[in-house]
Amino acid sequence: MPELPEVETICRGLNQATLDREMLGGDVLLNSTIARSISATDFLTKLKGKSIARWYRRGKYLLAELSQFPEGEREKGKGGEFRAQTPSSSALPSSFLLPSKAGWLGVHLRMTGQLLWVNRSEPLQKHARVRLFFEGNQELRFVDQRTFGQMWYVPAETEVSSTVIGLKLLGPEPFSDEFTTEYLARKLHRRARPIKTALLDQALIAGLGNIYADETLFLSGVMPTTLCADLTAEQIGRIHTAIIQVLQKAIESGGTTFSNFLNVQGVNGNYGGVAWVYNRAGQPCRTCSTTIERIKLAGRSTHFCPACQQ
Repeated sequence: MPELPEVETICRGLNQATLDREMLGGDVLLNSTIARSISATDFLTKLKGKSIARWYRRGKYLLAELSQFPEGEREKGKGGEFRAQTPSSSALPSSFLLPSKAGWLGVHLRMTGQLLWVNRSEPLQKHARVRLFFEGNQELRFVDQRTFGQMWYVPAETEVSSTVIGLKLLGPEPFSDEFTTEYLARKLHRRARPIKTALLDQALIAGLGNIYADETLFLSGVMPTTLCADLTAEQIGRIHTAIIQVLQKAIESGGTTFSNFLNVQGVNGNYGGVAWVYNRAGQPCRTCSTTIERIKLAGRSTHFCPACQQ
């Protein structure tokens, strides 16, 4: 599943390619891709004649603020005035998920979803699910092999989380002012579950997933099976620092491609080539040469170095 760095990479690419172009229509090839709050036909009708003012990311969700095409400067005090809190993130804090006068387009890639910006003459991929046609003979194509991905249309003057319900369940963004060492310590206090499992909880931290949880725990020197209640203040501090460090490095590398992830131009991410432990079971640790091990933890593959992590 694409995690925060992959979704961030896509968000940046979409902001470079898709803004301020009129949507001329589209084609829904799999009706279940469109969230049940609206029919596939109405989804395309609502988007036609609009343009994308800006894309944002919230956790693993992509959110496009729409504008009526053509339109002048957007109303101040709404999403268009937001600036990411660090240069490494396009994250949209929940306080900015306000109603827009032209609505929002929401996307969640789930396990295998891809958003590709292509010429309309590009041959159709086998698992193409939704096509959005833009002026200039371009299209935004949603490809999804496992069909778990979804798209939403949020009507004008409607709060985004009232339609994209999953947004209400997300914890703070890792690069936000809310995500402090103190916050993390408070949330992990007395929790009798493994730290690896806790890091996958989107209500704890928005956007962190299996790949970067493994990488975080390696850099912090903590065994993934360690119970949250047994962590020391020093370990929690190292975990907090490692989360930010790992995610920044992965964003700089354009994300990770082990199976399905592609950016909007169809290019693989490069983080996999420098990963410390993830997907490296049986290979020597880059730090101490001990063989990397893999176990199942809460049903998820978990990679670690038994020498570097205690």
